[in-house]
Amino acid sequence: MSEKHLSSQFDEELNAISSHLLEMGGLVEAQLYQSTYALLNMSLEAAEQVIEQEGRINQFELLIDREIISVIGRRQPTAGDLRLLVALSRSTQNLERAGDEVARMARMVKSIIQSGMPRSLPANELRVASELASALLRKSLDSFARLDTHMALTIMKGDDAIDQEYNGFLRKLVTYMMEDPRTISASLDLLFLAKAIERVGDHAKNIAEQIIFIVKGEDVRHSPLEKVESVLR
Repeated sequence: MSEKHLSSQFDEELNAISSHLLEMGGLVEAQLYQSTYALLNMSLEAAEQVIEQEGRINQFELLIDREIISVIGRRQPTAGDLRLLVALSRSTQNLERAGDEVARMARMVKSIIQSGMPRSLPANELRVASELASALLRKSLDSFARLDTHMALTIMKGDDAIDQEYNGFLRKLVTYMMEDPRTISASLDLLFLAKAIERVGDHAKNIAEQIIFIVKGEDVRHSPLEKVESVLR
């Protein structure tokens, strides 16, 4: 992922950390799919499997943190290598938080199944938002592996589509609650599920920002898209 060093072992260490990050991201993506499947199919078993696997994501975070600290202590990296390690650390944090959101989804789905949700509520409409979030996460990992800044920009723009899905879903739930107050509790559960999916998209966007940081040396967090585009010109 970075330029070759005189020490091939240094390259191997950096590649190992990057590989663990990508493996962690793949696990989060699989868990998101499983949580969505649990919701759409009212599968208690699928929800419980996600909850049981939450610890694996946390273990990845601890492993990557230890590896980064070890490399910094022994290699004292500078310039691009240091940016890469900082970006790996930030991206790991975002993946762990995305994993938290997915596990929260699974626990909520489990609660919904056990309490019984009115079939009239539009749970199935969360499929689109989940697929968008999953695609953004997959692209963010792919662009990280390739250090593709143009794909990173596409991801940052794509986050708006998830926000639009969330806002549209929110308006629909408000309508349901106004028409039938008995759906308020279940509607709020669905609202929190939609928010968790939206947050996964946010974390994918944050990872995309780190790709630009590695390649261009510019920290574009909290920056408008216009500034990001100017950095990439």
